[in-house]
Order: sequence, then structure tokens, then C-alpha cells
Amino acid sequence: MQEKTLTGGQALVRLLANYGVDTVFGIPGVHTLELYRGLPGSGIRHVLTRHEQGASFMADGYARVSGKPGVCFVITGPGVTNAATGIGQAYADSIPMLVISSVNHTASLGKGWGILHECQDQRAMTAPITAFSAVALTPEDLPELIARAYAVFDSERPRPVHISVPLDVLAAPIARDWSNDVVRRPGRGTPAAEVLDAAAAKLQGAKRPMIIAGGGALNAAAQLQELSTRLAAPLFTSVAGKGLLPPEAPLNAGSTLCVEPGWNLIAEADVVLAVGTEMADTDFWRERLPLNGQVLRVDIDSRKFNDFYPCAVALQGDARQTLVALLERLSPDVREAGAAVASVASLREAVRKGHGPLQSIHQAILQRIAAELPANAFVSTDMTQLAYTGNYAFNSLAPRSWLHPTGYGTLGYGLPAGIGAKFGAPQRPGLVLVGDGGFLYTAQELATAVEELDSPLVVLLWNNDALGQIRDDMIGLDIEPIGVLPRNPDFAALGRAFGCTVTQPQNLAELQTDLRHGFNRKGVTLIELKHACVR
Repeated sequence: MQEKTLTGGQALVRLLANYGVDTVFGIPGVHTLELYRGLPGSGIRHVLTRHEQGASFMADGYARVSGKPGVCFVITGPGVTNAATGIGQAYADSIPMLVISSVNHTASLGKGWGILHECQDQRAMTAPITAFSAVALTPEDLPELIARAYAVFDSERPRPVHISVPLDVLAAPIARDWSNDVVRRPGRGTPAAEVLDAAAAKLQGAKRPMIIAGGGALNAAAQLQELSTRLAAPLFTSVAGKGLLPPEAPLNAGSTLCVEPGWNLIAEADVVLAVGTEMADTDFWRERLPLNGQVLRVDIDSRKFNDFYPCAVALQGDARQTLVALLERLSPDVREAGAAVASVASLREAVRKGHGPLQSIHQAILQRIAAELPANAFVSTDMTQLAYTGNYAFNSLAPRSWLHPTGYGTLGYGLPAGIGAKFGAPQRPGLVLVGDGGFLYTAQELATAVEELDSPLVVLLWNNDALGQIRDDMIGLDIEPIGVLPRNPDFAALGRAFGCTVTQPQNLAELQTDLRHGFNRKGVTLIELKHACVR
């Protein structure tokens, strides 16, 4: 029996499966039915979210832990605008994401006829927050656009891609079967030999070299450790780079460039090697780092070489390959590291002693978390004061273990990103750190978590009955606090309504017990920890 001709939507789903896509996040709608026609038998798991913003956040979390692009299906118009916040977050943090949406019939585009879900120019809405946004005007455009998307993921700075597919293109029969037309040409390469030689000479001649590594260096942990050891160079990471060195490594300066002891130490460097980091003020909590030495930058994005931190040597290429080439050019001798190790030890002690009263409370909570967190777990965090302290004070045991919405800084990220991460790494227990304000942005995604997950996901809700950071900022600026003390719902009842196991520890000892049980329990545990219980 001859197989029925595939529609554009069906062929697109098959093509995605052949690119290795195993999970898509989304909500079916009248404008995406042809995509959903293609899902049965494709091998792709569909995860029903409760809001399109949740779909894009879940795709982000999936990508951060797996290293693969996260994929979501959304409808025309409101589906795209709802997902846009998550797309913007992924863009800011260089996360690979593929957003497939419908758009109205080609004959209607830009006409303003007032048809369902109409946007005058949907592509223009996502163009500023994607590597590219394109419209497939025929089914035969789709394999070319998907190949172009994967060229971004494989060879450029990884960022979201949005492809809009008109309803008639989704439903049209394909002229030929292109669902196997997979084109992967990964390769970021290495800088030119003379550039590598110049960088190696500066590193070799440096008296106080230091390293800053970011999310672009996640696949170069071994090379960074070797380089740090050989040069006796303290290694700082951005929040996205947490875990690149083991916590016990004597030259691991952590993500402390957002606090004064970190600023003081980096100011002593005569050469700073920045690897895979845009060196943003959202990582440093100040407009400009006090860099007094020469800056060498390794980055895939050539625009970073002459921005806020112009560099003495620009090394455009893959972080791991570039560091391998640098190590080949450096002396194999390991420098005496006593002074550098002492500086890092002093830094760590200064960070501990520098906690204010609020940060000390956070540190006490984070210590209980560290005592119970499984070694292979990940932590997904929201924009909450507890996570801000954790960004620099909590040790990650490995890369891709601390997820934080650093650049865009959107509330509501932590829960859906943690759910998405569970699909990207099902074997890893997950912890979500979220405040009461951010939780209410995306609390409905608990329904997805309870429905879909059968392994541990613990949601630690830090409830201070306030938009705490904004309240504190208002007070600090002598502004009367307005709109920062909301009336919260009964979070325990809300969690039970979704089907979560719920606990409300009354002290830190009970918190630690509840965390232990949560990580040993299949499914979702909601722990509501009130600020009053740990003051």
C-alpha cells in the first residue's frame, strides 16, 4: 500500500526527529494541528505545558543541562508573544532553542484582515531576540531553514531560532520527501597560528595571570583545569560557568566577581584570559570590572572583541579547541602556585566573612541544601534573593548544574526551567529555588511536573511574603515601599491541589530532613520555607 503523501507539518516533525530531537514542549492549538498530526510514531515526546512561556522556559532548561537545542511548538500570535519572554532569556544567556510556530495563511500576511491570531509582522517581533527569525513560504523552504538553524547551534554563538510556518504551508503536500535531509556541519575552529602564538607568549610572560570562564567554555573543563594549574592562575567563572573546576580545587575562585573580594583579586592580574564569557555586568554586579592588566579573549562571537572590554589579543574559535592549542604552545612546567593558592584561600574567607545578615540566612539554607543535594543533581533558580547569594556562595560540583536567568533576569524562570531540565537529563534529581513572587508567575506548570515526572523534583519555595529585592532597593533609595508586599495565597493548599507532596518546615533541621525525603521521593515535592522560620 502506497504511503500517503506527507504534509509540510508532518515532514517537518520527521525531519526534526532525524536531527535528534526527542522532546518538544508546547500546547496544541487550532493553528498547529498539522504539526501534531506528525507527532505519533515520530519518536518525539510531547510535553504539554500550561502556558507558552512555560514551553520556552522548559526548552531553555532542557538545553542547559543536555547541551542540545530545546524545541517548542507554539501557535500564531499569542503563542509567540507568550513564548517571547523565554526566547529573550535564552538569547541573553546564549542558549540554543528552536521555536516552531504557525502563522496565518500566506495570502493574508501583512494584510491586516483581522483574522484569528493575526500579527502584522510576526517575524519582526522575534527578530531582536533570536539568531534569526524566518518565514517558510513553501514546504521546500523548511529543510533549508532547519539546516540553517542547526548551523547556528553547531557553529556560531548558540541562540534561539524562530521559524514561522503559514497554515497553508503546514497543510500542503510536499513535492518530495525531504524529511531525511539532515545537514550538520559542526565546527567553530581555532584561531590563526600567529594569534595563538601571541596569546601564549603573553600568558607565559605573565607574573599574575588569571582566568575568567563562562558558559561558552562548558565543554572545556579539563583544559581550563590544566591551564589554571600550569600557569598557577586563579580561575573565576561567570554564573553560567559554575562547576567548571571542582569546588576543592585550590585555584577555584568561583563565581565571586560579583562581590568586593573578587573585584579586589582580579584587579591584581597583569593578564586576564576570558574564555567564552561576554563579561556582562549582570555577572559582575557592577558596571565595569577593575581590570588593570591586558585582556585576552577567547570567543566564538567576534563582536565581543571590541565591546565593553577591548582585548589585547582576540582568539576567535571554539573554547576547547583553542585552549588545547594554547596548552601545546605553553611550557609544560607547572609554576609554583603558593601565592596564587593563598590569594584564593583569602578570597574565599573574605566572601564568607562578608555576608550581611540576609546573606547569612541564605548561607545557612544553602548549607542544608548542600548537605542533602545528590552529587548528580542540578539546581534551577529564579530571580530571588536566595539564588542571588547562591550564585556566588553555592558550590556546583559539575558544569550544567546551576541554571539561573542571568542576563535577561526574568521572574518565573526557575520552575519551568527545572521541569525542562528533567527531560534533558531524566536521571538527574532536580531542585528548584524560587521566591514567592516569581513562583506565582509560572506556578501553573506544577500541573505539567506532576503529570509528567516520576523521578525527584524538589521545589523549595522561599516565602518572605514580599518582593524582597525590590522592597530593599526602595528602602535603600529612600522610596516609600509600594506594591512590594502582596497578599499571597495558601501555597501549601495550592501545591496539594496540583498533586504535589507538600511540607512546611519550621526550622533548618526540618528543612534538611524534608530535602532528604524529597530527593528520595518519586515525583514533585513542594517545600514552603517561610523567612520567619529561619531568622
